[in-house]
This record gives sequence, structure tokens and C-alpha cells, in this order.
Amino acid sequence: MSKNKTVFVCRNCGNESPKWIGRCQGCGEWNSYVEEVVASKTASRPSHGSLAQAAQKPMLIADVPARAETRISTQNAELDRVLGGGIVNGSLILIGGEPGIGKSTLVLQTVLTLKGKRTLYVSGEESTSQLKLRAERLVSTNDECYVVSETALEEIFIHIENVKPDLIIIDSIQTVQTEFVESSPGSISQIRECTAQLLKFCKTSDTPVILIGHITKDGNIAGPKILEHIVDTVLQFEGDQHYMYRILRSMKNRFGSTSELGIFEMRGDGLREVTNPSELLLSSEHEGLSGVAIAAAIEGVRPFLIETQSLVSTAAYGTPQRSSTGFDIRRLNMLLAVLEKRVGFKLGQKDVFMNIAGGIRVNDPAIDLAVISAVLSSNVDMAIEKNVCMAGEIGLSGEIRPVNRIEQRIMEAEKLGFNKILIPAFNVKSLNTKKFNIEILSVKKVEEAFKVLFEK
Repeated sequence: MSKNKTVFVCRNCGNESPKWIGRCQGCGEWNSYVEEVVASKTASRPSHGSLAQAAQKPMLIADVPARAETRISTQNAELDRVLGGGIVNGSLILIGGEPGIGKSTLVLQTVLTLKGKRTLYVSGEESTSQLKLRAERLVSTNDECYVVSETALEEIFIHIENVKPDLIIIDSIQTVQTEFVESSPGSISQIRECTAQLLKFCKTSDTPVILIGHITKDGNIAGPKILEHIVDTVLQFEGDQHYMYRILRSMKNRFGSTSELGIFEMRGDGLREVTNPSELLLSSEHEGLSGVAIAAAIEGVRPFLIETQSLVSTAAYGTPQRSSTGFDIRRLNMLLAVLEKRVGFKLGQKDVFMNIAGGIRVNDPAIDLAVISAVLSSNVDMAIEKNVCMAGEIGLSGEIRPVNRIEQRIMEAEKLGFNKILIPAFNVKSLNTKKFNIEILSVKKVEEAFKVLFEK
């Protein structure tokens, strides 16, 4: 019996080495090499029907015929928005997220609403009876939705040839394996080889494929980094399992914008689209309570108002704590340093806790003004008026820097019944304030904002 040959493969770039080395010579990443078993037999890759393609000749780019992108609408406005208008024919889409966050529910619910489209749902994690139980909980049904429980890539291609679907779902790519790679499912070699063959199938047959992928404890897609380079679109499905809201972000999209996001509400009968997230992320019970400020934020191209909550108290054990949920803890520390250095509030010996209501994570720097306002409100135990919201980025010198899409933020605040909004003074210069029915207050520095909010 011949001994299996092993090789070390970089998880980041796929570079191979006969022995383990600390730093990859291809991409420079440290401690990224893992051991893989190399196939002892040599065999040619199969040409599964539509995979066979005649050799192409180089063409001048001016002679390449242009064609419009044909998209398949998912009948889900939030998912279509993130995808850029729908699923492009011949595209390879990867959806990643934590276990139990709702990836399979989102995809199964989508294929059940595609009336008139033949779909094939390949599950390597659940049996067909389990898929049936999940489908019964969902509202929609599709008479042309085929399901199969299979992990062998060669068998999957046979099912594709028999069914001839318009859309294929692979749940998940980490469970699929091919006989031409002698390693366990989920290994770098298996994921790379299976994805490459599925990509070739997509481009030659013009059939879209959706891959569901696992993520590591660091939040990255499990497997080689080259997996994200191969696919056309990478979507991240995130949210806290203890909250009902889920956010679908576009991390990479060759056919649309990466600044879009979709918001869903997890319910017993599936995921519901949240068309107006502002009403769900605002609480009407905070009137008269300190430590609450409303921020006019924008994620992607969608404006919405969110509630920032803060609690400041004396450090009980000597060492002050800094905790943040839904907001970058490093940015919170920077804003606290600005408050202490530029404004004169001594927070060095106090615990500061920050929370973004609703369990979502916001990356918009325009909520800086709301964050420090909530911190100061809790520190002095004075409530901010209920009908006031704000938007502004804080600089290291204590100035309030301008933010983008200010008109959209103002219109969203006006639509939800707010009477006042604090915005940077620089934004007012190019703004026609007469067309708004909301009082616009311009501020240049943090001290001015605090005078407007707390001086009665």
C-alpha cells in the first residue's frame, strides 16, 4: 500500500509548500499553512454535459458583443436590493453567516416564492424530510422546487442534468466533496476544487448557483480566501440570535453596489421584510429617561433613525469598564477621550456602557454626535428632548464634521415626526432649509451641541 502524499496549503492564497513554514511566501500571511492529503491517483476532470465547451479564441474588446444582464427577481424586495436588482444568470453567489442565524431559511423561503422557475435545492446538512418540515413552516409554496440530500459533487451534477433547473442551491459548500481530491469535506482542497467546478458550470450553462457557507469564529468565511475571490457575489447574513432582526450585507458584488443592505425580521413563519426600519428601531418609551439619543444614520443608501443608549456610572472596582454593543469599542474610546480632553468632562474613573437598540451593528460615523450626547446625558442625568435627533461626525479636535446625504437624513426625521435635528454647520451652507418643515440646528463644535441639548 502506497503512503499518501501530503502538502501544506495556505488558507489565504492557496500557495503550496512541501513542508510547514511560518510565513506564506505568496501572500506574506503568518501561520496560514494547513496540511492536506494529495490525491494518489491521476484522473481527468469530468465533462458533465453542459460543462463541455469548445476552445475560445482571443477577441478584441471592441468586437465582443455586449449583452444586457438578465436578472431573476427573487420576489423579495430586500434581497433584490442587496443583489442589485435580482439574481444575474450565470452568477455564483455565496451567503455566509453564523450557525442558526437563518441562512437556510432565507434561501429556502426565496426559492419557494419563485413561481415559474425550476429550482434544485441540494442539502448536505439536512435530509429531505427535514427540508419538508422547514418548508411547511413557511407561507409560500413552489410546485417546481426539487430537493435532494447529497454531498458528492459528481452525483450533484447528475441531478442537475436530470432536473435542468433555472436556479441551484448548495447548502453548504463545506459539506460537498469530489472524488478527485483525497481529503475530508470542508478542507481547503475540497472547497477550492468543488467551487471551481461549480463556477465553470455557472459560466458555461448560464445557470445561477447560490452557495451557503459557514464562517469561522473570527467572522470570516470558512475555507480558503480564494473562495471569496472566485464567486461573483458575497453576502453576509448577520444579527444577534437573541434579537429578531437580521441584516443582509453585500461584501462583494460584481453586478451591483456593495453599499446596500437588507433588513429582515425573524418570525415563526420565516423572515419578514422590514421596509421601514426606523419605526422598529425607535422606542417611544424613553421620554424623560437620560442616556438616550436618536441618531439619523445611513447604511448603504437607506436612511433610518436609531436609538443610541448609554449608561455612565462610577467604577465600582477601581478599574473603569468600557463596553459597547453594536458600536466600535475603539471609536467609543476615542470619543470619550475627545470629551475629556476637548470639552472637560472627567470620565476616566467611570464605567461607560454603550448600546445600539435593536441588536444591529452600525458603521456610519455620523452617529458620533448621538453617541457622545447619550454619554453626557447619562453622566449629568439629564434627558434629551424626545423630538430631537442628530447627525454628525466628531473630529479629534472636538469639531463636528460634515456628513453625506444630509437631505435624506432630514427627510427621514421629518417623516417620523421629529421637530428638531442637529447637523454640522458645514452641511447647512449647501442646503435649502426652506423646503423642510423641521427645525434645523447647525453646530460647529461639541460644546455648541451640548448647549443646544441641555441648556433650557
